[in-house]
Amino acid sequence: MIAQFHCLRGCLYGKSLSCNEKSRGNSYRAVNNYDLDRQILGCGDGPASFNAEMSQRGGHIISIDPIYVFNVPQIKSRIAETYEEVMAQTRKNQNEFIWETITSVEELGRIRMLAMDTFLNDFYVGKQQGRYIAGALPSLPFNNGRFDLALSSHFLFLYSAHFSAEFHLQALQEMLRVAHEVRVFPLLMLGGAPSPHLDFVIEELTKDAFSIEIKRTHYEFQKGGNEMLVIKSTSSKF
Repeated sequence: MIAQFHCLRGCLYGKSLSCNEKSRGNSYRAVNNYDLDRQILGCGDGPASFNAEMSQRGGHIISIDPIYVFNVPQIKSRIAETYEEVMAQTRKNQNEFIWETITSVEELGRIRMLAMDTFLNDFYVGKQQGRYIAGALPSLPFNNGRFDLALSSHFLFLYSAHFSAEFHLQALQEMLRVAHEVRVFPLLMLGGAPSPHLDFVIEELTKDAFSIEIKRTHYEFQKGGNEMLVIKSTSSKF
């Protein structure tokens, strides 16, 4: 079930990018116009429209996710197989979200399916261009310092019940190896509780002299999910 949920989590929990404000998601929230000129890596991006729409705006982004080993029909089939299950879970837990910009579970479902359609329409060309790469944390197939910015939206910390504190530390260290700055959003687990791994990774990365800041965001869909971890390298460590 976790693997199936992972297939849809990016879009159904808000990781899309669109001209429509309602469909803009959290990877988008983690970047701004200045970032369009930077080399960006999205870790665990899944079947979301972030890469497609950032690329259309002139951004330079590579997304990495294990689902990219599949082709378009296979991914489309996996989305169809898991959609109703994920929507049922969202309805069951709808009190964990703020229904303002997006007003209902049904509207959320429509928006996220549109985002996934954008992804599917872009995936074949994007994979040929090297914008979609099959892979997973905590091992990234890139040279040291390849990117200006690495993002994790709705993966790290959200799945703290399934991935250990040590996994989170290794994943962030690997992201910091390949990028000069790392941003992670949100800092809550599924269910809305604070991640028990956050203090551990901050303590360990502080020992390595990384600059660490927790920033408040204007965006909050998951209740309490309005904080982003920003980690920057202060020197060449790798």
